[in-house]
Amino acid sequence: MASPVKAFATLATMALLLEYAFAATIVVGAPNGSWDLRTDYTSWASSQTFSVGDTLVFQYTSFHDVVEVTEADFDACRSSNPIARYTDGNTVVSLPSAGKRFFICGIAGHCSEGMKVEVDVVSVAAPAPPPSSPVTPPTVVSSSPAPSPSASSPATPPPVARSAPAPSRTPSPGSNAAPSPTRSAPPPSNSAAHGFMSPALAGILSLMAMFMAV
Repeated sequence: MASPVKAFATLATMALLLEYAFAATIVVGAPNGSWDLRTDYTSWASSQTFSVGDTLVFQYTSFHDVVEVTEADFDACRSSNPIARYTDGNTVVSLPSAGKRFFICGIAGHCSEGMKVEVDVVSVAAPAPPPSSPVTPPTVVSSSPAPSPSASSPATPPPVARSAPAPSRTPSPGSNAAPSPTRSAPPPSNSAAHGFMSPALAGILSLMAMFMAV
């Protein structure tokens, strides 16, 4: 956005350019007269627009002159303390600033006979600058990180593989397979069958014999 100082400088430059672009050269008393004793300068000035940058041209004979004076000297038709005096017959006066300017003829008696003109210079209105549109700040889109697997939901444990149950050994109905025979106890040893005495039994019998002998 442009600073206020820069904007003011731009507007001032534009106004100055407009003033000189529309500047006009105004011949005093024209088109029906000039700088003379016959023109009504009050009526003539009221029909004109004097803008900053315009130029006044006074055309007159050697019997006249142009004297720029203050407002008080203008009202009193006094030329003894002039701001400027011209006698060239084709006087060009620029109007560089706004405000009132006062001109009279300095020849005795001419000002009192109406040879005087008041010029009100106005400024050229500069075009209004276009309204500045507000600056819209850029929209900030916050990109949130993708949730980690641990933060979103607990991890599901992998399925446990279950072993299939062992097939039943029960024979299916209608099977022709015979049941396995039951094992019988082993036959008694040959020593027991023939009356062989174990050492433990012999010891007991020996002790019994000893008690009986006492």
